[in-house]
Amino acid sequence: MTADSEMEIKEAFNRAQKGHNNKAKLVAVLKNRYNTLEDKTLFHEKFIHYLKYAMIVYKREPAVENVIEFVAKFASSFQSSSKNDKEGEQQQEEEEEDEEEEDDHPFLTFIFNFLLESHKANSHAVRFRVCQLINKLLGSMSENAQIDDDLFDSLHQAMLIRVTDKFPNVRIQAALAMTRLQQPQDPDCPTVSAYMLILDNDSNAEVRRAVLSCIAMSPITLVKVLKRTRDVKESVRKLAYQVLADKVHVKALSIAQRVTLLEEGLHDTSEAVREAVKTRLLPSWLKHLDGDVVLLLPRLDVENCSETALEVLKAIFTNMPEEEMLKDRVQLGTSKLIPGDALSCENVIYWRALCEFVRAKGDEGEEMLEKILPDAATYADYLQGFVRTVPVLSEAQRAEFNSLEMAMRKEFISQQLIHLVGCLDTNEEGGRKRVLAVLQELLCRPQTPASLVSLLTEKLLSLIPDDNRRIQMVAEIISDVREPIAEAGPPLDEAQDRRRQIKLAEVKVRILEARQALDDCIAAQEFSNAAQFKDSITELENQRNLVLQEAAEGSQPVDREVRTEKSDPDTLLRCLTMCAELLKQMNIKTRIGPTLSAIVSSLIVPCIANAHPAVRNMAVVCLGTSALHSKELAKAHMVLLLQIAQLDEVKIRISALRSIIDLLLLFSFQLLSEKPVTQATPASHSPGGQEEEEPTEEKGDLAGDTAQSILQLLSEFLDGEVSDLRTETAQGLAKLMYMDRFSSAKMFSRLVLLWYNPVTEGDTSLRHCLGVFFQLYARESRAHQEVVGESFLPTVRTLMNAPATSPLAEVDPSNVVELLVELTRPGTLIKPSANHEVCVHDSMALRVCGEILKDQTAPEVRLYAKTLNNLEVSANEGTRQELHALLLEVTQVVKDRISLRAVEKVIDRLVDSKEQAEQHTETALQPLDINADEFVAEDPSKSVKKPKRGQKKTPAPKSGRKGSRRAESSEESDGENVPESLPRARPSRRAKTAALERYKLDLNPLIDQEANTS
Repeated sequence: MTADSEMEIKEAFNRAQKGHNNKAKLVAVLKNRYNTLEDKTLFHEKFIHYLKYAMIVYKREPAVENVIEFVAKFASSFQSSSKNDKEGEQQQEEEEEDEEEEDDHPFLTFIFNFLLESHKANSHAVRFRVCQLINKLLGSMSENAQIDDDLFDSLHQAMLIRVTDKFPNVRIQAALAMTRLQQPQDPDCPTVSAYMLILDNDSNAEVRRAVLSCIAMSPITLVKVLKRTRDVKESVRKLAYQVLADKVHVKALSIAQRVTLLEEGLHDTSEAVREAVKTRLLPSWLKHLDGDVVLLLPRLDVENCSETALEVLKAIFTNMPEEEMLKDRVQLGTSKLIPGDALSCENVIYWRALCEFVRAKGDEGEEMLEKILPDAATYADYLQGFVRTVPVLSEAQRAEFNSLEMAMRKEFISQQLIHLVGCLDTNEEGGRKRVLAVLQELLCRPQTPASLVSLLTEKLLSLIPDDNRRIQMVAEIISDVREPIAEAGPPLDEAQDRRRQIKLAEVKVRILEARQALDDCIAAQEFSNAAQFKDSITELENQRNLVLQEAAEGSQPVDREVRTEKSDPDTLLRCLTMCAELLKQMNIKTRIGPTLSAIVSSLIVPCIANAHPAVRNMAVVCLGTSALHSKELAKAHMVLLLQIAQLDEVKIRISALRSIIDLLLLFSFQLLSEKPVTQATPASHSPGGQEEEEPTEEKGDLAGDTAQSILQLLSEFLDGEVSDLRTETAQGLAKLMYMDRFSSAKMFSRLVLLWYNPVTEGDTSLRHCLGVFFQLYARESRAHQEVVGESFLPTVRTLMNAPATSPLAEVDPSNVVELLVELTRPGTLIKPSANHEVCVHDSMALRVCGEILKDQTAPEVRLYAKTLNNLEVSANEGTRQELHALLLEVTQVVKDRISLRAVEKVIDRLVDSKEQAEQHTETALQPLDINADEFVAEDPSKSVKKPKRGQKKTPAPKSGRKGSRRAESSEESDGENVPESLPRARPSRRAKTAALERYKLDLNPLIDQEANTS
């Protein structure tokens, strides 16, 4: 190889650094030079020699990236040109020979061998560039390219090693390089196994994103990709939805998977993820179904997931033009109604979603709404006619699947049609009255399914704005349902009427005979006999009148109405459901009047003792809701609710517990106190009053022993084995503490331990609720942070003293301590305290020192010493002096070296901060140095004052979180080697310019220096 060839290689690398140069032209020129050489060994060596300059640079510099791109194109050009030569051959044997030569091209083989030898280099920059080059080389090859089997295995093994590299950027490039090495049809493919392992376990989000972008879809990998839609990182979730939209057909997913994807995606906390679902996933699925929205609905199981289907349809309507929405997808007739025989679950849910979407537009959608929905009166008749067709199944029919399925389908359609009542224009009086009459008639109708009662009541009450009218209306309906009107007496009997007429004739004859005898006695002046006949005549006339009255009643038609009270479970459940809906719709300020009092006493309270569980549960709900409107009612029935919460079935106990929590939130713990109501409630205590209390005392003025009993009962529920009851109790306690109904460090400690307890690991609702509560509670006020601070030592003691058989023994105390320290930082308060010199960490530090001095050999001493380093002690001089004295005392008694070193760091920090404060006071009036910013920018690690001899350097203040919880590194940097950020002054403009110039890397000086020395 001549010097000219070497200069051409060098010139090619120099020019390749510039982004504006045509790399294809550089590749062609260098390739022509390569083809003219007889001995290509020196060319290979020089090419690698200049390539190494780029491979030792880890930072993604544009010049280096251009060189890597040039090398990849140059190396892959031999494969592509060979491919073109192969296509020009005509004979099969010559093609096979050419393929062997092409697959084993000397330059490609040399490059790959060099990269394989270098992938184990100590420098992470070299490993990164090796994986990047392999990725680009394999990606630049054609789809039908082939490589040697041994080379394939070598590359495969090397990249499998590199995907476990320490540096995330190396793992990213290795994962991308294995894209064409995976075999998705092989269940034992090591690449696919490595990909799935990375998706499950890699801590870096960018690595997981890289694997998501290149993993091939198969039944095995699909499960892993679906799991990434619930990743902790927003970018990973977004990419997972995009990958599913691009690579997975809608039919490849089960109904449950589709519904879960849409439900979680449309409710994601990130706007970007929600947009990805709306703009990428849904359009992709519709494309597979020829754009027909109605065809998508059967694949979402609208009967069981109607709310998800509604949200999906509204998301689709958002990006759909008006003409497309008005297409005859729901088969509306001339009356703007779907014929009864054409109604299905899919078209009725589409109709409802469309009407609600247009209705939400307000005045803009009125014209369009008139095209798809009739007037109120017409629709009311249509609804009444369809609901009457819902069959009432007997026990035998319920056993038949087809009959049950048809009834359930009609009930679902009826529910959607009832929902559409909310979209009707009820401003017109006649239409509104007709809708009210229809809804009232359907509620009174015994054949109306019980599943429709709550919805019908809700729509009925929404049309009546006044609470008094609502109460009167519901009371009338409940009266008609529970005491229906029945006909009095049996129908007319002809035989009985005949017997009555005969008896009447006999009485008349006897009366005539008695009168004749009376006249004879009077004529004969037998007055004693005459008086007897007169009495008998009076008695016979009374009998005649009675017979005539019976004949009159029997001859006229039966039109008398008699009300008979019904007490079967179905009737009681209907009435209680309507009552519960009424109480829910009423204004909380509306008091309990005579009508509602009568309903409570005659319907709700008696049903508490009903044998049917559903009736008892609904009665408890009604009782608890009605008590919210009356403090006297709440006092009268609180004990009953407490008994139910302990003794009944789980579902009923939860309902009673919810009612108790609501009552305590509204009326506080004074509800059961015998003290006057005018006394201060626990919510009104001042933070200053709490500060004066002893640390071991629970804060808050609980209303007597009854309140303590209630809290004791709730604590027992937290220890129970019923997970639903435990979750509801924890949520209730969190609400009560957040609303300042009571304040207890002991209870807060119980909640923290419950959150970390492995037993509750599967209870997502509980952990989510408590996780949100801790943050909100601690940030709300200084008094709340004091409660958290007081719970610190009891929580740590409980964890350290937990027996080996307890689930708490598996909890890492350092994680719990870190949480409590973070919650009590003064900077997290929404409204910082006016007294900036005192914070909760001061009292925590003093207590921790006292705890260390109690037992210097305890295993938790090291944990306490580490905690002292994380606390932010305030600038209060008295607190610092007291803490300094305690720390010096600790250093005299603690023997553990690690603990002693941690305590000494805290002492050094206190001393240095004191000296810095004194120096700041002395130099406050000195002129400002204009070059101070520049000095700090050039070397931020240098401090203004050097530490004294024998004194340890003051550590930089730590950030709010440990290094293990730092933000994930980006593709440009690695999270493992990123030091903690130090507080620094803002650099000057000159310092910024110098920094930018320093980072502009150019390989030319390095190449020239090497050329001169050689």
